[in-house]
This record gives sequence, C-alpha cells and structure tokens, in this order.
Amino acid sequence: MGVRVRQADGRDRDQVVEIMEAAFHHDPVSSWVFPDEEHRRAVHGKFLGVFADVALSEGRVDLLEDDTAVALWVSVPAGAPEVEDDTPALMRRTADPDNERAELVGRLTGAVHPHDRAHAYLLMIGVRPEHQGEGIGEALIGGALEQCDREGVPAYLEASSERSRGLYERLGFTFTGRTVELPDGPSMWPMWREPQAGR
Repeated sequence: MGVRVRQADGRDRDQVVEIMEAAFHHDPVSSWVFPDEEHRRAVHGKFLGVFADVALSEGRVDLLEDDTAVALWVSVPAGAPEVEDDTPALMRRTADPDNERAELVGRLTGAVHPHDRAHAYLLMIGVRPEHQGEGIGEALIGGALEQCDREGVPAYLEASSERSRGLYERLGFTFTGRTVELPDGPSMWPMWREPQAGR
C-alpha cells in the first residue's frame, strides 16, 4: 500500500492531536484513564497533546499527507535515565490534575520500559476510526521500521489492545512476556522488535 508521509512540525500540532483524539477516543486504555465519555471528550486532547509535544521536540512525528494517520517516534538511548521522567506527572497536571490514572498509566509503562539497548520507541500511532483496518497503520510505520532495519536499531512499543498486538506481531514485534496491568482495567503488551535483515 503506497502512502505519502511527511514529517510534521509544530505547525501541525493541533492536527496531530485531533487525529490521535479521534483514533484513541474509544481505546481501552483511554477509556480506563477517563471512564466518563463526556469528560474524556473535554480533556483527552490535552492528555494526548503531551505525547505530541514530546515527539515534536525530542523525536519525529510522521503524518500521512491526507491526515488519516499519525505516528510518534522518539529515540531512546541505552542506559537507565539519569533523572526521573516527569512526563507522567505532566500528563496529569496538563489534562486532569485530580485524576491519578492520568499519571499512573505513564508510571506503569515506564517501569517496564527496557533501557539495556538503544532503540526507536513508537510512542503512539493513531489512525482515524473510519480508516482503521485498511492497512494504513502498517504502511505508515513500515518506512520507519525499514530505516530501523537498515541502521540495525531495535524498536519498542506498548500495544493497548489485542487487535493492535496482532498488527505489531505481523510487523515483527514480539511480546516481552510481562504485561502492564492497569488496576481494575485493561492490559497493555510491551513489544520488542529486533532489526531484520533483508527487509
């Protein structure tokens, strides 16, 4: 599937957030963080905006030219971080200060994030609901994974649903063996992908 991808910049931030909000509005993890749908509609974009800001300032945001999908990537160096990551606290502070789940999800995923090898981290990929299941997500991240293969760089992500886990397995990711269990909520599957020769 041929898709036209461009690298987003700060001028695209609102569009990036809008695509992610549409893509993740009914996602199991977003629904757990913000159980009330009306409240989720009000604050979800602020929450996702933190991810967009991180990727725009520290990584890369790939945006389909027709605005149907977006992928947020950051490069993670080897070795444990020297300072505690304040992103989870920022997520809560920015979106929903009275909601500890808005911070907890970041703390729990951060606790299992591997740091023994440098890797490309797919923070999020979002496809508009009306275009999900068309192969767009696979096509969008395929180019980034081909670059990982050329450069010998592993990739990492957390799948937030069984459906997305299946997609990532088709792309060469494997479950690390330890789920992230959200209290009274869904599971998340940390997944790792070794660079593949001959792709």
